[in-house]
Amino acid sequence: MRIVKLLLYGLFPCLLWSCEKEGTDQQYVEVPEGFALSAGTATNFLTSSKAYDFEASWLSGIYSSRFNDGDGLYDDVRTSSNQDGGLGPVYAGYSCGSCHRNAGRTKPTLWSEGGSGNYGFSSMLVYITRKNGAFFQNYGRVLHDQAIYGVKPEGKLSVKYDYQTFEFPDGETYELCKPTYTITEWYADSIRPEDLFCSVRIPLRHVGMGQMMALDQKEIEALAAKSNYPEYGISGRCNYISERGVTRLGLSGNKAQHADLTVELGFSSDMGVTNSRYPEEICEGQIQMDQGSMMGLSYDQLDVSTEDMEDVDLYMHCLGVPARRNVNDPQVQKGEQKFYEAKCHLCHVTTLHTKVRGATLLNGTELPWLGNQTIHPYSDFLLHDMGSEIMGVGLNDNYVSGLARGNEWRTTPLWGIGLQEVVNGHTYFLHDGRARNLVEAIMWHGGEAEASKNLFKRMSKEDRDALIAFLNSL
Repeated sequence: MRIVKLLLYGLFPCLLWSCEKEGTDQQYVEVPEGFALSAGTATNFLTSSKAYDFEASWLSGIYSSRFNDGDGLYDDVRTSSNQDGGLGPVYAGYSCGSCHRNAGRTKPTLWSEGGSGNYGFSSMLVYITRKNGAFFQNYGRVLHDQAIYGVKPEGKLSVKYDYQTFEFPDGETYELCKPTYTITEWYADSIRPEDLFCSVRIPLRHVGMGQMMALDQKEIEALAAKSNYPEYGISGRCNYISERGVTRLGLSGNKAQHADLTVELGFSSDMGVTNSRYPEEICEGQIQMDQGSMMGLSYDQLDVSTEDMEDVDLYMHCLGVPARRNVNDPQVQKGEQKFYEAKCHLCHVTTLHTKVRGATLLNGTELPWLGNQTIHPYSDFLLHDMGSEIMGVGLNDNYVSGLARGNEWRTTPLWGIGLQEVVNGHTYFLHDGRARNLVEAIMWHGGEAEASKNLFKRMSKEDRDALIAFLNSL
């Protein structure tokens, strides 16, 4: 009977609410057991700084060799003098690993340096658009705040935080930090703040990327069709992306705005490394091209091959996922109960499945080992309204991505979240790192998550602490 319940609850989380509603104890939710094996055969049991950055156990032979090659390219520190294709002329980070240290989230320079970093990377991306959604003529979608020696960056970002103190009903206080972003040192025409929308993103954890790309997309679409809980104001929806004449379901990125792991885009946009999909320099037509030529850069050939790009793609697909920890700890078990009572599971769906054939990499290599897996990402990968600033605390960034509006964000997968401090040495969360801990992250939730936030808010301190302990076990 427990196995049947586990399968039902994993597939249809709404059944948990139904069971609770019809039961005699309105406060009690029967929580399914298990879920320690976060990603099926790709689950690892590391709790060290390498917990995100370790290959799945099924990897062997040529795939293991290619994994190591991709790992090297991911972490390779590129400079303007690299013979095999280096930085430039403008960029945001000097390697994938500079922003995704140990395949995680490098500590954001927003907090350590007040904005753009001074050591060749900023561990963030700065998206800019006109207020009508159009790009600026002399800039692309991303502000590149770093540049090689002798070349001018596109601009520099500064952040100031407005600290507001609030109280839980039991008297315990918490603080939220609202960021205000300013861009200065524009390389070309200065853009007036009243003409600008600016959205800042710190890196995502690269946990479970392969499982995400192997998801049974019909299951995600079915969740979108069923994830309508008017009693809590919840209604998730899919993002669909049209690229190169093909429309696909968006899964990756803060707003599910990408249908792949964006390896080629990342090398191009984040590092200025050209490849077959993005053969032009990101500052094509800007004065930095001439400045780069004066510094010895050549634009006659691609910086990196498609084969190398696929090795990086393979590396990201084949990373293991940390297992849950402390699953028998009474406080963690109580916190899991509170997670369900607060209806967090309605968006942070516990159980999903990968499709039969697994995943296919960017150059056609198939990874069938990712197929037919039961996984526990704690996400529905759907878009949800997270609240507008005009209504108080909210996360609207005014940045449209595919079908996603400014107030809509993809449900963040929670697997591995409890190891972020171990892996990366910090507990900054949400898209721009404004939350300094998990309590603040929860209390920033608005919109469709308002009901869950208020249920958490009304809990006793003991219950709130237990729920946080449960999140740290993921």
